[in-house]
Amino acid sequence: MAMDRDSADYKTKYEQVAQYIRSLGVGTKISVREIARDFNISEGTAYRAIKEAENQGLVSTRRRIGTIRVEKKEVRQFDRLTFAEIADIVEGVVLGGAEGLEKTLNKFVIGAMQLEDMMKYVEPGCLLIVGNRVQAHLGAVGRGAGILITGGFDTTPEVKELADELKLPIISSPYDTFTVATLINRAIEARLIKKKIMLVGDILRKNTQVYSLKENNTIKDMLKLMEQTGHTRYPVVDDKGRPVGVITAKDIIGAKTNQSIDQCMTRNPIVIRPEVSVSSAGHKMLWEGIELLPVVDADGIMIGIISRKDVLKAMQDFHRQPQIGETFEVQIWSGFEGERDEKGRLVFRGSVTPQMMNDEGTASEGVLATLINRAAYRTVLERKKGDLIVDSSSHYYLIPLQIDDEIEIVPNVIELSRRFCKIEVSVMCKGACAVRSMITARIL
Repeated sequence: MAMDRDSADYKTKYEQVAQYIRSLGVGTKISVREIARDFNISEGTAYRAIKEAENQGLVSTRRRIGTIRVEKKEVRQFDRLTFAEIADIVEGVVLGGAEGLEKTLNKFVIGAMQLEDMMKYVEPGCLLIVGNRVQAHLGAVGRGAGILITGGFDTTPEVKELADELKLPIISSPYDTFTVATLINRAIEARLIKKKIMLVGDILRKNTQVYSLKENNTIKDMLKLMEQTGHTRYPVVDDKGRPVGVITAKDIIGAKTNQSIDQCMTRNPIVIRPEVSVSSAGHKMLWEGIELLPVVDADGIMIGIISRKDVLKAMQDFHRQPQIGETFEVQIWSGFEGERDEKGRLVFRGSVTPQMMNDEGTASEGVLATLINRAAYRTVLERKKGDLIVDSSSHYYLIPLQIDDEIEIVPNVIELSRRFCKIEVSVMCKGACAVRSMITARIL
């Protein structure tokens, strides 16, 4: 029992720290050591609470400034970076205007031209990327722009003072202009890819009422709620709003109306966080055979629910969206085209590129497995709408493939049912089989 008391005390202390952080004013500095001392907890517990607050967007850790309380912003549907994010990307040091780090910027200007010409492109909310050109620094800040100084150079006290007054960040990076531009472009591409990935929080039923039951409710209460809402499944929560069970219409068959639902519900329900991908949620539902997932916040409090129907609709909508921000997988697969062979089969033809190589100078086994899975997915998609969740795959690499080898990926569906498929895939090169694979998958 002592262990239970310690665990409960830890949870209470952790909640107190989390509540304290939320109550702080914007701009307040936060110290792990001070929180540990004030709440009489370990520095590890204090650090964990601060990191969780950072994940929630309540605090931000900045180079040479420390951790401070920031204003929590709603998730942006556009892909503008903040000055603080730019500083992290280019490993920069903030020379002035630190209070404006959370501002978003609308465009970049590279200062590789004469001063007068450069200023024509500088406008409020942009970021000027320039070297050791003090007049350009002063002119950009005066026009409402932030500055990224490359080469590790400093600027004058006059410029820093003006930046502090106008809350426009001045960042110094040790990298040259070309490297800085490359790093920023990579960051933007990564954000476009993340935007493409749909999260549970994107489909959460925020604007509709979420119906739930308490443990001490009776079967009669549930029947009444079913009649009012037309739903047949409900999460069961405790007094703090934490999910402790799930109950369905099947669970109460034969139960007495005065019986409490905690005697019929399924305890220890599977829950999910809003930052998890919709695809992962669908995978979990399929594997566990469940139709309902409570969505919880960092403290375990239920903030909504998603159903299998929600997941399926979201994935259908996703496939109709334009694809922006290419992953390595998409880039590699883009070199292959599907066409019919003389037997009417769908085959995929392409060549082995340098990006597909391993250290030994042959095609990477991992890349080939990725191509095989994509070909299998495309083949099944022709016959059945849905997503594939691979159960198992076996790959036999028979012949090494070289750069510029022309290959043909030939999938053959062996078994296909409503929720299951088995596909054999051969990778052919110059008439010989280079790879042979067997894939079994579930269809969502």
